[in-house]
Amino acid sequence: MTTPQTPINSGFTAASTTSHVIKGIDLVGKVAIVTGGYSGLGRETVRTFLSAGARVIVPARDVERAQKALEGLSAAEVEDMDLLDPASIDVFAKRFLASGLPLDILVNSAGIMALPERTLDARGYELQFATNHLGHFQLTARLWPALQRAEGARVVSVSSMGHRFSPVVFDDINFESRPYDPWAGYGQSKTANILFAVELDARGQKDGVRAFSLHPGGIPGTGLERHVPVADLIAAGVIDEQGVPQINPAKDIKSIPMGAATHVWCATSPQLAGLGGVFCVDSDIAPLMDAAPKNFSIAESQSGHRTNGVAPYAVDREAAKRLWDLSEQLTGVRFLD
Repeated sequence: MTTPQTPINSGFTAASTTSHVIKGIDLVGKVAIVTGGYSGLGRETVRTFLSAGARVIVPARDVERAQKALEGLSAAEVEDMDLLDPASIDVFAKRFLASGLPLDILVNSAGIMALPERTLDARGYELQFATNHLGHFQLTARLWPALQRAEGARVVSVSSMGHRFSPVVFDDINFESRPYDPWAGYGQSKTANILFAVELDARGQKDGVRAFSLHPGGIPGTGLERHVPVADLIAAGVIDEQGVPQINPAKDIKSIPMGAATHVWCATSPQLAGLGGVFCVDSDIAPLMDAAPKNFSIAESQSGHRTNGVAPYAVDREAAKRLWDLSEQLTGVRFLD
């Protein structure tokens, strides 16, 4: 069983920017938390929310570094939190809940990509899965009372077309029985982001909480691509031989304001009222692919593809429920009813 994936013809395009999608939207009185909010797409999301009047909190492992990166956005509030440290997540969430504030928007944007070697966190979980999915699962669970309090909150999970590299391999999440592959690990974590949004939305609707996932595009210069060989980026047309980004939204190579547009659209657009649990691209709902992708390439993941559909396995309700149960087991965290 899959979740409905039908484009709504939003009027936006691959070239739309954060300025386009936030136009006319007032966030005064709203509270947002953005993980990864001090660099790249996250920082642009923070900037845009602030420009519309929101109060924005940015959790960061290195507070001093984050504050420096957010110079010019003095209204952004930086607080200590490490997505790989369950105790740190709990302390951050407890502090926020104690404020009594509602949480209108949670954007789970922090992430890592294509680690060249199999790396485990302190609990023994593969690092991409732990960072990109499990940390955000726990954070969302701990903040759940504040999301309920907002009476209309949205949770946005930043995924990728890279989900096509791999479904969640439930029997071997940590690559214990299969050879480690950087892109399979990344793909699995990005599929998990989508499945999490599917199940979170199903469970959250009764409390007015809706969830979305998205592909921002291939964005040169965010730092996410640090583990990708330069030759691969050149071959994919992301940068030229001098390292200059080759922005071309028609080929899914976007500037940071273009890339963050779908973050902001999912988090704020009235066009999504009454909707949720869907994967979005180019500030619209993506179509559902007819079948699971085959031989998805690194070059495709970086640029050049305009097949914007989401793989059926990434929006499968049964897989979403299974991931939810596994995530509770791995983190020891249960959502409040």
